[in-house]
Amino acid sequence: MVIQLDSEPDEQDVQILADFPEDEELIITRVERLKKSNYRYLIHFGAYNVTVHEDVMIKYRMISGSSFVKADLEEIVAADERQRAYVEGLKYLERKPRTAQEMARRLREKEIGETVIAEVLLRLQEERLLDDPLYAKQWAEQRITNQRKGKMWIRQELREKGIDKSLISEALDQITPEQEMESALQTGRKKWNLLRGDINEKRRKTGAFLMRRGFSGEMVRQVIQILRAEEDSAGEEEEIFDLD
Repeated sequence: MVIQLDSEPDEQDVQILADFPEDEELIITRVERLKKSNYRYLIHFGAYNVTVHEDVMIKYRMISGSSFVKADLEEIVAADERQRAYVEGLKYLERKPRTAQEMARRLREKEIGETVIAEVLLRLQEERLLDDPLYAKQWAEQRITNQRKGKMWIRQELREKGIDKSLISEALDQITPEQEMESALQTGRKKWNLLRGDINEKRRKTGAFLMRRGFSGEMVRQVIQILRAEEDSAGEEEEIFDLD
């Protein structure tokens, strides 16, 4: 059976088949389903064996009596590695969306080769299961709206997730100054109302709190001005009430 190689086998594939004889016909003597690994089979070639996923086994018609040479098996092992990596990728996406860098890191942890990782990333991107532009946009919206974080915080988070700088800029550009100010004001007001002490102490602690959450110095200054005005207004209303 001659198989057209899609790509050169990588070092990991070569290692798996290191003991297999060169230029010798290898006949499958037995096919055994692995009990502790779903959909994987142990293919015996007399004294030699290799494990493959069920889909790969079916694709290459790996049944008892079929014959192969080592070059064929190198392609089969490579196909099996791609299948394993793809399945691992789908599992990693089950709980929540991921970035391409997060996916690559996960596959490396599973000891998958770099060539296969690149192929799987491309496949997942073509299937829109990995979508860094959409991920960045949704992440930025969620952090501003629900987590009340500033743009500087969000930018750093997306950098750590491996999102390209241009995509980060595009995502942050979709957040209006009004949206970020509303987020900063709500966060600052909550902190301000929890604090006790004089006005300068409240201003210092609230400002530091907002800066740690990624809001710019100018935006923090504006929020503090609004909060001080609100407190002054509330104090005037109390005085009027006392006079009555």
